[in-house]
Amino acid sequence: MAIFRTRAVAPLEYTRKAWMQMWVGATLLFLYAPLIVLMIFSFNDSKRNVVWKGFTFKYYEKALGNDSLVEALTNSLTIAFFATLFSLVLGALAAVMLWRFRFPLKGVVEGSISLPIIVPEICLGVAYLIFFARIDWPTGMAWPLNLSAITIAHITFCFPFVAMVVRSRLASFNKEEEEAAKDLGATEWQTFRDILLPHMKPGLIAGALLAFTLSLDDFVITFFTSGPETITFPVKVYSMVRFSVTPEVNAASTVLIVLTVVLTAIALKMQGVKAIAEVH
Repeated sequence: MAIFRTRAVAPLEYTRKAWMQMWVGATLLFLYAPLIVLMIFSFNDSKRNVVWKGFTFKYYEKALGNDSLVEALTNSLTIAFFATLFSLVLGALAAVMLWRFRFPLKGVVEGSISLPIIVPEICLGVAYLIFFARIDWPTGMAWPLNLSAITIAHITFCFPFVAMVVRSRLASFNKEEEEAAKDLGATEWQTFRDILLPHMKPGLIAGALLAFTLSLDDFVITFFTSGPETITFPVKVYSMVRFSVTPEVNAASTVLIVLTVVLTAIALKMQGVKAIAEVH
């Protein structure tokens, strides 16, 4: 008597099922449809976003010609750059420290580093406001020093994300590679530079992208730490949409979306080149 057995479906084979493809497609549509609509209506030749009147580039010209909007975007990019740079260094060092060493109260230190991820942003914003007011942080300084309070707050908020990503990457590191390098005469610095750092590179790129994105689109913390003469892109857009959502706002948002996508593509390309180099 023949016995028929049903072949078990591998996890990756579920993507070939029609219902799974429909589910994934519906999820992607739910996530990205608002962004696509925003980008389409940035070309709308109408002051009202709900009515399509025709195709035009005039709102891009108007957005790029808006000095206050360009200044706000420049401030946001500057803050994001420095916040990413410092968060990358602090996050990488924190990840290596937590991964490599054992010391008293390690759990407390790890929990303290993770605190900005858990605490609501509104609480962090109020805390930063009280802190900078208490130490009487100077305002009205020349650019880019006038962005220092926001940048410090963003570094404090972003570097724990970098630490988490890099530490996850370090979990797959084979410590025998370090031992082999030291047996061959490598110093601690050479071992870190030539063995550990290349392994960390994908995590560093992912952490940098995450920190840059979090800093660039942050509103709550920036709102509480920005001075009266300092404005960033999210705060500027918020002040504009309080009256109405115009194609000019859509055009400025589309520029930011395209910039983010381009940076992400460059980072993924760098990771792909690195993976190919490791294979060869």
